[in-house]
Amino acid sequence: MIVSLIIVCEAGFWVLLAGGLSLRYLARMPRAGLAVLLLEPVLELILLVATAVDLKNGAQADWKHGLAAVYIGFSVGLGHSTITWADQRFAHRFAGGPPPPAKPEYGRARTVHEWRTAGRWCLAAAVAAGLLQAAVWYVGDSGDTSSLRDWQTKMLLVIGINLVIAVSYTVWPKQPKGQDG
Repeated sequence: MIVSLIIVCEAGFWVLLAGGLSLRYLARMPRAGLAVLLLEPVLELILLVATAVDLKNGAQADWKHGLAAVYIGFSVGLGHSTITWADQRFAHRFAGGPPPPAKPEYGRARTVHEWRTAGRWCLAAAVAAGLLQAAVWYVGDSGDTSSLRDWQTKMLLVIGINLVIAVSYTVWPKQPKGQDG
């Protein structure tokens, strides 16, 4: 049930995103579009409640519950930037908006971009790890929580990789060809 609900939530995210942007730009109903976009966090809330209820009803904590926590964490950390990204492209394509800004290629601007990106990914992984820890405490000593702990380890790896990437752009900023750093 949990995996199916995660799939429904992911599909629902994209349906609400397309519907909200379509209302905003194609139907020229910005308030209705905003209302639809604001429904997206409800999907994560439904998944969180369903996961908690599943565990409360005696389900063995396993990878599915961990995946639900990771999905919610990544929605929190990356959802807004994904919506902004899609909104910029939709506005440009269908409403005559300005072209989306390009990712900076070099120097300090690129370093700042990489730190912001790492920050979003670290937030996502930290929220997921926090939800996983809450699930471990919720299950307590009555069940096996090793699969939840495995997900926490993966979230630490996500944080580590993103920090290494951001630090690498700080220490060795990307420069145009033929230019020394």
